[in-house]
Amino acid sequence: MQPALPDPSVAAYPAGAIRRLAMSVNPVWIVDDDRSIRWVFEKALTRENIAHRVFSSALEALDALESETPQVVVSDIRMPGESGLTLLQKAREKHATLPVIIMTAYSDLENAVTAFQGGAYEYLPKPFDVDHAVELIRRALNDNQTVQSAAEPAEAAPEILGQAPAMQNVFRAIGRLAQSNATVMITGESGTGKELVANALHRHSPRASLPFIAINTAAIPKELLESELFGHERGAFTGAQTTRRGRFEQAEGGTLFLDEIGDMPAELQTRLLRVLSDGNYYRVGGHQPIKANVRVIAATHQDLESRVKQGLFREDLFHRLNVIRLRLPSLRERRDDIPLLARHFLRKSARELNVEAKRFSEPVIKYLASLDFPGNVRQLENLCHWLTVMAPAAQIEIEDLPPEIRAENIVLSDQGWIAALEREAEVRLARGETRIMDELTNQFEKTLILKALAQTGGRRIEAAHLLGIGRNTLTRKVQELGIDVGE
Repeated sequence: MQPALPDPSVAAYPAGAIRRLAMSVNPVWIVDDDRSIRWVFEKALTRENIAHRVFSSALEALDALESETPQVVVSDIRMPGESGLTLLQKAREKHATLPVIIMTAYSDLENAVTAFQGGAYEYLPKPFDVDHAVELIRRALNDNQTVQSAAEPAEAAPEILGQAPAMQNVFRAIGRLAQSNATVMITGESGTGKELVANALHRHSPRASLPFIAINTAAIPKELLESELFGHERGAFTGAQTTRRGRFEQAEGGTLFLDEIGDMPAELQTRLLRVLSDGNYYRVGGHQPIKANVRVIAATHQDLESRVKQGLFREDLFHRLNVIRLRLPSLRERRDDIPLLARHFLRKSARELNVEAKRFSEPVIKYLASLDFPGNVRQLENLCHWLTVMAPAAQIEIEDLPPEIRAENIVLSDQGWIAALEREAEVRLARGETRIMDELTNQFEKTLILKALAQTGGRRIEAAHLLGIGRNTLTRKVQELGIDVGE
C-alpha cells in the first residue's frame, strides 16, 4: 500500500517553524494563466500570512527562477506557451529539492504519471478545496523535499479515466509504483479495470520496452495451467510433441500479470511460491532450472485473507504477493466519473464501428450516474457499445436504454432519488455554495407541482389534492416559483 502521508494540518508543525517559513522571501510561487485561480491563492495565502508571488505563465516563472529561489511552486499544467510540466522539469534541473505541486483540470492518468515521474511533490486536481491546497503547501514548506525523480513517461492509457478522488489516489499510486520492481497485488470487483492498471504500471516502468504478458488463471483448465505458466519439454506428456515456452519465459525481462490469482490450484500455488522465493522454475518435464527476471503483478476480486483462513490459498504465497496492495474503487464509489466514462466509451465505440458518434441526453446522463453498475466499468462500456449499435437516433433518450437497465428505475423510485439528492448536496457543499436549502427546496417543489399539473391536465384543484395542499397554496407556489402554466 502507499506510504502514509504526513498529517497536513497546521497543528502538525511547530508554530515557530511555520512563522519562519511564512516570513521568508517569496516562499510560494503560484503559476496559472487563470486570473481567478491566482486571486483565490493570493487571498488564501495572505490570510495565512504566507509570503507568495503569482505568475500568469510558466515563462514568467522561469525568467524569475534565474535570479530567485522559491520554497514551493504551485503550477497549472496547461497554459499558453510553456507548460507546467516544462516548468517542473527546468525547476528540478536548477533546484533538485524544490517541491513543485502540479494542478490541472484535466485529471487523467497521463498527467498524474507524468507529474510524479517528473519529480512533482504532489498532484492537485481542479476543482480543489482551498483549505486542502493551503494545507498541502504548508506540508511542502515543512518538508522542502521532492518525491523520487524518474524517467520520461511512456505513452499513457487513455481508457483509464477518472476525476473522482478515489481514482486520483489510484493515479498517484501508479505514479509512485511504476519505477519499482516490487510485486503488486491489485484488488477490486470484476470490471473495475485491474488489467488496465497492471498494463499502465508496466508501460510507465523501466521494463516498458519488454513484454507484458497477461494470463487469467481462472480461465485455463487446471491440468493445462502448469504448462501454460512454465512451459514444457518435448515428450513431457502425451501430445507434447515440441518444447513450449511458458508465460514466465515469454515475459522475461518484462511483466507477468496473473489475473484471478485467488482461483489458482493448490499445487500451482506451491510452484509459484518457489519462483517468487528463489527466482527459478522448471518447465514441465524439464531438469534444468530457468532463471526468471520478471515483475509479477497479481489481481483478484476475492477476499484472499478469507481464502487463507479457509485453507484455500497459501498464507506464505499471499504474503509474497501482497507486498504492495492497490485497491480499485467500484463504479458506484466514483459516480461522478460515470458521465465522463460514458461519453468516452460512446465515442470509442463509434470509432471502432466506424459510425457517427451518438450523444446522451442530460436525463440519460443523470440516470446512468444514479445506477450501481454491478459489472462496473466493463458493464458501462458494454452498454455504450450496445447503444452505439441499437439506439435509433443521434441523441440517446431513456427509452433507448436496454430493458434491463430501464428496469433499475423501479428501485430508484424508492431510494434512488434520495441518493441523488445526497450526491447533489455533497457537490454543492464541497463547492462552498450557500442558500443550498432554499435552492433545492424550490427545485423540489417546482418539480412536484409541474408533474402534478401534467398528471391532471393543468387542473389545479385536482393537482393540489394529489399533492396534499390547498388550491390557494398551490396558486401561491406557482407565482413564487415562477412556474409557467395556464389556467
